[in-house]
Amino acid sequence: MIEARARRAAWVAAQVLPHEPGVRRWLARSKVAPAEIDDLVQYAYCKFAELPTVEAIADPAAYFFEIVRRALLSNIRRARIVSMETVAEIDALNVYAEDPSPERVVAARRELDEVLRLIGRLPDRCRRVFEMRKIQGLSQREIASRLGITETIVENEVVKGLRFISGALREGGPVERRRGLSRNDDRARIRKPD
Repeated sequence: MIEARARRAAWVAAQVLPHEPGVRRWLARSKVAPAEIDDLVQYAYCKFAELPTVEAIADPAAYFFEIVRRALLSNIRRARIVSMETVAEIDALNVYAEDPSPERVVAARRELDEVLRLIGRLPDRCRRVFEMRKIQGLSQREIASRLGITETIVENEVVKGLRFISGALREGGPVERRRGLSRNDDRARIRKPD
C-alpha cells in the first residue's frame, strides 16, 4: 500500500506537476480568483489521489486540464455571477482534451449497441424509415419516394421511433423487459380531458 502511494506520488510529480503552471496561467487568463485557482488545482490533485490506478492515463496533461475544466464548470453553474472572460476561456481549454477518455469510449460504445438493439425492435416500416432518416441521412421526401408513402407518414414513423428509443433508454434495464412500441404509442395518443 505504501509502495503504491509512493509510485503514484512519483508519477504525479513527473507527469502532472510540470503542467500546473499552464493550468494556473489558463485559470488566471480566465479571470478566476487566485484563491479559487488554488482550490481547483488542489481538487485536481485529490482526484488523481482517488483514482484506483493511473496506468491507463495516456495524456496526463489533458487529464489534468479536463479535471480542472470540469471543476470550474461546476463552480460556474453554482455561481450567480460569472465574468464573460471566464466563459470565453473555457472553450480554449478544449484544445487539451481532444480525445475522449477510455471510459467515455466504452460508455459510448455500450450506448450505441443499446440504441442499435432498440432500432432492431421497431416495427418493420418504422425501422426502415428511422434508419433511412437518422442513419443514412435521407430527406423525408427521398424516403417517401423510395417507400411509396407520404412525407407525413415518414415524419410520424421517425417520431414513433424516437419516442420508443428515448423512452426505453430512460426506463433502463434489459431490453426484453421493456414494453412494446405499439402499446406505448397507443397509450401516448389517448389523452384524458383536463
